[in-house]
Amino acid sequence: MQTEQNRITQLFNIQYPIIQAGMIWHSGWRLASAVSNCGGLGLIGAGSMYPDILRENIRKCKMATDKPFGVNVPMLYPNLEEIIQIILEEGVKIVFTSAGNPKTYTETLQKEGLTVAHVVSSTKFAVKCEEAGVDAVVAEGFEAGGHNGRDETTTFCLIPNVRQHISKPLIAAGGIALGSQMKAAMMLGADAVQIGSRFAATVEASAHDNWKKKITELNEGDTHLTLKELAPVRMVKNKFFTELEEIYQVGRNKDALIESLGRARAKRGMFEGDMENGELEIGQVSALIHDILPVETVFTNLLKEFEETKTPVL
Repeated sequence: MQTEQNRITQLFNIQYPIIQAGMIWHSGWRLASAVSNCGGLGLIGAGSMYPDILRENIRKCKMATDKPFGVNVPMLYPNLEEIIQIILEEGVKIVFTSAGNPKTYTETLQKEGLTVAHVVSSTKFAVKCEEAGVDAVVAEGFEAGGHNGRDETTTFCLIPNVRQHISKPLIAAGGIALGSQMKAAMMLGADAVQIGSRFAATVEASAHDNWKKKITELNEGDTHLTLKELAPVRMVKNKFFTELEEIYQVGRNKDALIESLGRARAKRGMFEGDMENGELEIGQVSALIHDILPVETVFTNLLKEFEETKTPVL
């Protein structure tokens, strides 16, 4: 892939317009630093970290790379103010916020010299991001794993629509694991891509080996978007998913759904390796992931596929 600077590579001072998503239970310092060392932007996922664990990961990431990296902060999690304070104290320069109002911390962070991107799932909220003054917008289609938008808009539809409505640098997310998909997203108007699922199945990801292996075995239709009553999430259909479906069968009992989720389900599945009783969050693109690779190999493949994907001539 040619490495001429575009708006995203200039904004984050990186070599390639590839950002690793800050996924809970996957995105520790090892993954983030490996992605940054390869020329992309690694993100530490604060959503599954207590404040002291986040501080430790930031410090270890600084020791493991001299390249830019950032922290992803889901704004629906507790300890939010403490997490923001740690980010400022530790001198992190890039923050990706999600699952909340971009106005909440954008100005505060920018006044401290940080670059801020915000994740959205609709054109409406992308416009609100621009109004809030963010430095970049991540538009994520509902193919993506983990917490998701309610509108079920695909990346292929979302990116060109967002591009028509905002002028800020745009990052495409959701359903991107190959260099050809990366090229398609950029042809639709994205300046860069954010990749989650492909980096989840890497040697450096902090998730359990059982889960990484499971990702490589998934087929089309093995994930489903559910829990719209709470916060929509795409997950693998397993025993836990079936339990949720049974709750739906007897009525949309929000309290019962909360009770079922309240047993550290995501940690149990993705971090501790319980493939039946845990919450397993992954994108539809997992059907294209067949092996657990080092981050460096993922980068090599992405860039090679990007270059080899030719634009058809009409």
